[in-house]
Amino acid sequence: MAETTSPAKHADTRPPVVVVLGHVDHGKTKLLDTVRQANVVAGESGGITQHIGAYQAEANGQLITFLDTPGHEAFTAIRSRGAKVADIAILVVAADESVKPQTKEAIRIIKDAGIPCIVAINKTDKEGANSAKVKQDLAQEDVLVEEWGGQTPAIEISAKTGAGIPELLDMVILVAQLQELQSIPTGPASGVIIESNLDKRRGYIATALVQTGTLRVGDWIVVDHVVGKVKSMDDFHGAPLEEALPSQPVLITGWPEAPRVGGQFHTAVAKKAAEDLAADSITPPPVAFDTYRSSGAPGSERVLLNVIFKADVASSLEAIELAVSSIPSDQVTLRVLGSGIGNISEADVKTAAAKGAIILGFRVAIDPAAQKLAERDGITISSFDIIYELIEAVRTGLAALLPTQTKRTVLGKLRVLAIFKTESRSVILGGKVTTGSIKKGSLVDLARGETPVRIGKITNLQQEKEDVSEVAQGVECGLRIDTSSFDGDIQEGDVLEFVTEETVQQTL
Repeated sequence: MAETTSPAKHADTRPPVVVVLGHVDHGKTKLLDTVRQANVVAGESGGITQHIGAYQAEANGQLITFLDTPGHEAFTAIRSRGAKVADIAILVVAADESVKPQTKEAIRIIKDAGIPCIVAINKTDKEGANSAKVKQDLAQEDVLVEEWGGQTPAIEISAKTGAGIPELLDMVILVAQLQELQSIPTGPASGVIIESNLDKRRGYIATALVQTGTLRVGDWIVVDHVVGKVKSMDDFHGAPLEEALPSQPVLITGWPEAPRVGGQFHTAVAKKAAEDLAADSITPPPVAFDTYRSSGAPGSERVLLNVIFKADVASSLEAIELAVSSIPSDQVTLRVLGSGIGNISEADVKTAAAKGAIILGFRVAIDPAAQKLAERDGITISSFDIIYELIEAVRTGLAALLPTQTKRTVLGKLRVLAIFKTESRSVILGGKVTTGSIKKGSLVDLARGETPVRIGKITNLQQEKEDVSEVAQGVECGLRIDTSSFDGDIQEGDVLEFVTEETVQQTL
């Protein structure tokens, strides 16, 4: 909604659509919480917004539509989509932390979208807050605030106490007025799908943002190939609506399947007209996992981790795909056998059992019948409320398939001074410890050439003809080494390395 409709007699002023962006934990959701005087933070796992939400607030008698977007790095695509449907961006920067990686990414998204930006310097009430540093760091990212001679307004706020929030809202209204935002409220509705998911009771539902026209209950609605009929509409409070106007976010039921997140919707007066619209649409490739994500050099041997992903909403699957595709490995491969929205079902478990897969869910429940079947068939099901915990589970699962490695630690070195006795299965020698220390029971390698050669293991260690368990650096000693698996010989002047070895699991 970044473009402004040219003024015309049939066009009306519409509320601005504002996207809130910024680094994780810099206070975006708390800002909206304060604006709306509602507690949405408590409903989010880990205090992090997990998928996009759309809300409306009133300031000085004027409505403002807010898009709340996740700040975690896994949700890049969602943030970008939010900016593309907005008129104004609020860039939230914590005064005690200043510009962070996702702040820089948000700046890039805002610039790509070509929408005006208002900087909200948050947490100004915290110890260590430094608004001047924030402005300086923003200047390095080519964001010049008005105080520094630029055109970007910067408002100091505290989302916790509410300080500066009225001034921020006033600035949003001012910037919106300068844009002269207008739309045509009559005729067929069109807009964009913000989110979609499967509700066990209500079926497929979608959050949509109306951009032009008026959307009404009973309208036929089209997104790509999906044709539905608006069965019901709710506002962001959950109150039922009969119609929705431009810039208004609504929850729509009546879909035969989940419409594509980010897809444009259009309405038609009759089913045939809607089907004609769907037939004429060019549907972009769906956002979905590759069924076989290959990694490593062509022809290299790799093992597979078979996974089925289930998530609460479409954009969560999108974020999961983005995150797991960046896990590096040249020895293991992730094969996604299926992904979808909704609870983990018996069908998912049967697929997992047939293909030897694990099932990972994000903010979804496990159907009781599916749980019983999984327990019977030994299928691993894990469900998470925070996305980076799910990603870590994928990383751990892939790493578990990697071959173990032997970690070799050199404890000390000894130079051989004399060979006292050579037997068929052992050798007795004397030497001086040159570095570290040597211990009874240590493994012994001959450091001759580029690669150490395993000789055997210390079975006896003496210092001044007394049995000891350890000999320190600079001390001469005698030792017996079990050489039953060694075919070579040891000579005076050779350097022996005394080592320990442990088997370790590789990580990604």
